[in-house]
Amino acid sequence: MHHHAIVTAGTGGIGLETALGLAAAGFAVTVVGRDAGRGARAVERITAAAPAHPARFLRADLASLDEVRALAARITAEHAVPGRPLKLLVNNVGAMFAERRDIGGVEASFVVNHLSPYLLTELLLPTLSRSAPSRIVNVTSGAAGVAKPVFDAAEPPGGYYGFHWYGRAKLANLAYTLDLAARLDGSGVSVFAADPGGAATGMTTGTLDDPRMVSPGLRLLWPLVRRRFARSTAGPASVAARPSILAGTAAALDGRTGVVIGADRLPVAPFPASTQPHIATAVRRLSERHAPLTVF
Repeated sequence: MHHHAIVTAGTGGIGLETALGLAAAGFAVTVVGRDAGRGARAVERITAAAPAHPARFLRADLASLDEVRALAARITAEHAVPGRPLKLLVNNVGAMFAERRDIGGVEASFVVNHLSPYLLTELLLPTLSRSAPSRIVNVTSGAAGVAKPVFDAAEPPGGYYGFHWYGRAKLANLAYTLDLAARLDGSGVSVFAADPGGAATGMTTGTLDDPRMVSPGLRLLWPLVRRRFARSTAGPASVAARPSILAGTAAALDGRTGVVIGADRLPVAPFPASTQPHIATAVRRLSERHAPLTVF
């Protein structure tokens, strides 16, 4: 009987390297992505590296909450069959935008980086609970540490600065992750956050060269800021995937939950704002408003 894992945005970059590591650890891995061609190439590579556990691809645009719901329904149905336990969900999806855009009337960074993984996780909780012990790994970012911790609305007032809005969405997701871990404590479903540190990926390459990504104050220091971005995103995706792989597989984490695994593959203290009950409550309210679990 294979133990199954789902990796979102798993057809390239950190997600693909995570899938490769999980397959090497014995998981039958399903990678989720938008592009069927990339999906086929990812499956071929994963299966070649771990032929005893054939991989597969599921197509979904994770920026669409309707497609997230359809994906969750399909996964739920497939893993309702005996002998197909879903042991691991890795929410690796992420996106950063230089210019403001909406998805369904909600700012896009908040949708992709928080609402999408929130919704998929909540919809798959019954399946993960039936497969317990099981794990959820949400990929976080150091950008959460510089975010404004205000969640009265999906988007705060003022100008749009892509890096800061990305960090704010990641902070929301980290607060949700820790709150979920507390909610599920003792259920057999463990919840972790993993910080990849940074790598040269499709999301970071080129995006962080644009000074519009940061607030006007930081633009005055753009040469220094740009060099810091360049250093922090210069590493290989295979190294950046290691915290997620460890969070999903390490026996040392059996029975634990609510742990943040840092870029050095060691537990680290979460950003203080992510542990504040009022922030978790505000994030939960926003999530339930913009990504309802039941659509009437």
